[in-house]
Amino acid sequence: MAKAVTHYSCQTCGSCFPKWAGKCEGCGSWNSLVEEATVDSFQKKTALKAQKITFSSLEDISPPLPRLLTGINEFDRVCGGGLVPGSVLLVGGDPGIGKSTLLLQVAAAISGKAACAYISGEESADQVRLRAKRLQVASSPVQLATTTHIGDILKSLHNTSNVAVIDSIQTMFVEALDAAPGSVSQVKASAHELIRFAKKYGVTIVIVGHVTKEGVIAGPRVLEHMVDTVLYFEGERGHHFRILRSVKNRFGPTDEIGVFEMTDKGLAEVANPSALFLSHTREDVTGSCVFAGLEGTRPLLVEIQSLIAPSSLPTPRRAVVGWDSGRLSMILAVLEARCGLSCGNRDVFLNVAGGLRISEPAADLAVAASLLSSLAHTPLPKEAIFFGEIGLSGEIRPVNQQEARLKEAYKLGFKTAFIPKPTKPFTMPEMTLIPLAHLSELADYLDEKSKPRKVVGG
Repeated sequence: MAKAVTHYSCQTCGSCFPKWAGKCEGCGSWNSLVEEATVDSFQKKTALKAQKITFSSLEDISPPLPRLLTGINEFDRVCGGGLVPGSVLLVGGDPGIGKSTLLLQVAAAISGKAACAYISGEESADQVRLRAKRLQVASSPVQLATTTHIGDILKSLHNTSNVAVIDSIQTMFVEALDAAPGSVSQVKASAHELIRFAKKYGVTIVIVGHVTKEGVIAGPRVLEHMVDTVLYFEGERGHHFRILRSVKNRFGPTDEIGVFEMTDKGLAEVANPSALFLSHTREDVTGSCVFAGLEGTRPLLVEIQSLIAPSSLPTPRRAVVGWDSGRLSMILAVLEARCGLSCGNRDVFLNVAGGLRISEPAADLAVAASLLSSLAHTPLPKEAIFFGEIGLSGEIRPVNQQEARLKEAYKLGFKTAFIPKPTKPFTMPEMTLIPLAHLSELADYLDEKSKPRKVVGG
């Protein structure tokens, strides 16, 4: 019999230690070490005989990967064009955001093309049936089961299903481990068994993972490295739409997004998310600016709002929703140092409308335009978009895929674009392009009196 080894695992980062301690040295969290017993497999490993591996050339061409289309275009887009047989997907999101609803719709859509199983470890079969009835997919030939035993699941899936949804990985357990479900060792062991089964038999497995307070999937971070694709289901409870974002994909592009709208009959696809994020724009409001962004391969237009008001506090407030607060501080510093504008004694509020979070530097120019408009109490030109990266010296740098951003804006009726000054000749007859080389040019453009500003260190 294998020898039982006791160690202490951090429930936050998954680090293991021989002795208990109040603080984890791996991630710094307190009171997160839990005693767990594992099976020492060293003796079994040494008994295995080594085998010679086969090498191949880099010039060998493999056939294209087969794809299983679900029929839900937004989901297929994020997955890279459909599900790959033998792949393992990890879907994370806040509680109640709609992970189970989305995956039940996906399972119902696939069940007409391939055998699909939905295994729930958190809800009873009647609860899943009620949700299926509300989503109007109760007649779909989905195989439904409720269990938390990994051994039973793998034995039942063998030669019976092509796609399986496991909801959720934190409720599953492997009988060989003497640890509670949801612990680090159980999550890793359960995921390892599911991944090995998927690779061996070509079954596509979709795993649901809970999210911690920090917004990462609960359990060890190594779980994200084990699977082929990691998807995050994002959204605010106050908004009716949800965003499915790809942060890792071995079979497709990363940073791809799919937009869904939450309705009384489940999640509906949003074919044109730019129109959704711009549905509440007003032309006569100061501080409102339209940014032509890029999410993965999809151009996306979103409204950026800002408000600058006098502050009575010793330290004025800087409130940011949907953008990096550090980058906002940088833009304010550039405006003050290079354009002669002062916001040090004012409160600054910045919001990305619709609850979307923007991470690309191309939003710098749009944020600066929004701040300048709010500071000067002057609305920006109507039907205009902005994009460009701002350097510390105030120069505006080019960004990638400018043509795709402009085409998306033109499709939605925008006629003017403030863009970085191109290094090569670039024209688009359908739109009026205003190239900018320095941030002070935008400040002069928005100045009511059109007085030239003194550029400091430009």
